[in-house]
Amino acid sequence: MTTNTATVGAAAITQAAARLLAAQRDSTPCAPVRDLIGRADIPAAYAVQTQIVEHFVAGGRRLVGRKVGLTSPAVQQQLGVDQPDFGVLFEDMNCPPGSPIEATRLLQPKIEAEIAFVLSRDIDAAVTAQTVPQYVEYAAAALEIVDSRIVGWDITLGDTIADNASSGLYALGDTVAVDNLPDLAAVTMSMTANGAVVSTGVGADCLGSPWEALAWLANTSREVGAPLKSGEVVLSGALGPMVAVTTGHAYAAIISGIGSVTATFTDGGHP
Repeated sequence: MTTNTATVGAAAITQAAARLLAAQRDSTPCAPVRDLIGRADIPAAYAVQTQIVEHFVAGGRRLVGRKVGLTSPAVQQQLGVDQPDFGVLFEDMNCPPGSPIEATRLLQPKIEAEIAFVLSRDIDAAVTAQTVPQYVEYAAAALEIVDSRIVGWDITLGDTIADNASSGLYALGDTVAVDNLPDLAAVTMSMTANGAVVSTGVGADCLGSPWEALAWLANTSREVGAPLKSGEVVLSGALGPMVAVTTGHAYAAIISGIGSVTATFTDGGHP
C-alpha cells in the first residue's frame, strides 16, 4: 500500500522527480527512474509523483480529478504489470469536444477508451462497488490520451506511478445520469481510428467493473489522506487495449448504453 515507508532516501526521490520534470519541460523522453527508486517500491514512486504534482500546482496548474490506471488485463500485459495505480488530472488536460488536439503537446501518446465519473459529493467513507454510485452525478464516455516521459515506454510499475500514472490528456463525450446507467460490467466498447476498429473490450475488463475501479481509487485515496472531492472527474481505466496515436487520425469510441466520444490529432496546423 502507498502508506508504507519508502526504502529509498529523499535525495533519490527528488532526483527522479527532477528527471521526469526535465523530460516534460524539454519535450525529450528520459531514462526510466527505476535506477533511483526501484522497480516496485510503491511508496517511493508515489512520493516522486507527489513532488511532481506539487511542482505543477505551485506553478498554477489546477487539480480537477484523478485517474485509475492499469485496470485492464490487456493493458497490464502490454506494460508487464499486475496491479492498478492512480494519478491526478489537471484542468489543462481536458480537451473540449470538437477541438483538435495538437500532438506536439505530447511525447509518446497512446489512446484508450474508458468510462469517466463526475462526483456529486465528497467520498469521505469507505465504499464498495455497490455503494460508490451514490457519490456519482453522472458518467461519460471518455478517451484518455496516456503519455510517458520515459523513452520507449520502457516502464515498470514504479516508473509509471512516479510519472503520474503516465497521464497525458483526456476527452469527455456523451453523458448519462447515474440513475440511468446500464450494468457497467456488461457494457461493450469499440474504438476506431479513421473508421477502422483498433480496440475493443467490455466493462468487466476494468477490474471486473468500472465501479470496482472507482471504489478502489476512493478507498486508496482516503487511506493516503487525499479523499475524492465533489465535482472531481475520475477516469476509471481502460476498457480495452491502448493503441499508439497517429497524427492526423480521428479516434472515436462507442460505449454501449452510454454513448460516444471523439478526438482528432493534428500536427499543430489543420486536422
